[in-house]
Amino acid sequence: MNTRGTIDRPLTHDPQKQAPMKPSTSEPVGSAIPDLTTPGATDSRQNRTHQMQLIPEAMARAHMHERLSEADEQRQAMRLVIARRMQRRAERASRRARRALAMAVMQ
Repeated sequence: MNTRGTIDRPLTHDPQKQAPMKPSTSEPVGSAIPDLTTPGATDSRQNRTHQMQLIPEAMARAHMHERLSEADEQRQAMRLVIARRMQRRAERASRRARRALAMAVMQ
């Protein structure tokens, strides 16, 4: 079965493989309809599709960067909590030592 593609169902969706648009034969020469084959159009189209293919990668990279910065912030917060806990423990030990020294001197 060798059927040709239609406008609604083209044989391929790749613009490079589709037949180029030709001016209508019913139009007079020099009509107001310009020729649609612009020289740099295919290059810009290919560049645009390449950039669009890289979008998920860039989004994943940004997402990972955000997650890493969140993890760094959590680690810093955890270090601060641990440091304050150790400071309170050291202050309690210092008070106990002072009290013990005062009790030893009073006797």
